[in-house]
Amino acid sequence: MFTIKLQTTGQYFTCQNSASYLLEILELHWIKVEYQCRSGYCGICRLKLVKGDVAYYQSPLALINDGEILPCCCMLTTNIELGI
Repeated sequence: MFTIKLQTTGQYFTCQNSASYLLEILELHWIKVEYQCRSGYCGICRLKLVKGDVAYYQSPLALINDGEILPCCCMLTTNIELGI
């Protein structure tokens, strides 16, 4: 079980299933994130990762900079803090 913190609101919630993609977890908690592909191709869902680590089953094709993640195709490996 991992904890997700949203930096702008200070809101915390927990993730029971670390095998779920982060976008799915955020949607379950009514956190709106823009997306189009859900597969790591377009990069529209790009978020700032303030703290923690995520993993990808396969490397995303969209360009992401250091400190950014694509929640549509990453999974939690630690507690995280997002810059949203």
